[in-house]
Amino acid sequence: MKAGDVLHLTRAASPQFVRPIFFRLIKVRTELHTYAGWIWLDGYQLDERDEAVARRELYVLQAAVKLLRTSPGNSNHGARRTGKSTSSEP
Repeated sequence: MKAGDVLHLTRAASPQFVRPIFFRLIKVRTELHTYAGWIWLDGYQLDERDEAVARRELYVLQAAVKLLRTSPGNSNHGARRTGKSTSSEP
């Protein structure tokens, strides 16, 4: 995971996500203490238009974090969110 990646966080990642959220990563907070398998993430919660609605620091189970879309600098450009049209036409 790197800055700009879009993540899908569900209840599997943390009990706080009763409803799943989409999250644009700023950074993984490696300087903070965690238990094995857990990480701190710093970034923005996204709305249905992929616009930031809240800055958040989240404590999540790393194995349950789903990478949906990588940042432009990443070589894996094929990963995209499903169920969302990228066309502006009806």
